[in-house]
Amino acid sequence: MSDMLNEAVAALNEKISGGSFDGTAKFDIAGEGTIILDSDGARAEDGDADVTLSADADVFRAILEGEQNPTTAFMTGKLSVDGDMGKAMSLASILG
Repeated sequence: MSDMLNEAVAALNEKISGGSFDGTAKFDIAGEGTIILDSDGARAEDGDADVTLSADADVFRAILEGEQNPTTAFMTGKLSVDGDMGKAMSLASILG
C-alpha cells in the first residue's frame, strides 16, 4: 500500500472518530488505489459502495488537509461522484 493511501486512511479514521458514516463510500485515488469507508471506519481496499468519489492524489490530499472544500472540488470538476448523492453530501460534512 502506498504512503498516500496509508495517510488517507489514517486521516479519514481521525475525521470520523467518535462518529460514524451510515453507508459505504469508496474513494478512488488515481494512480494510488481505493479506500472503503463504512460504519467500521476507513481501510485500503476495493469493493462495492453506495457512492464513489474519484480524484487525483493532490485533490484528495487537499480535501483531507482542509485546504480544499469537497463541494467546491466537485463543482469545479476536480472531484467526480458516482452513486448516491445524499451519501456524498453527508461525506462532505465529515470531510469539510
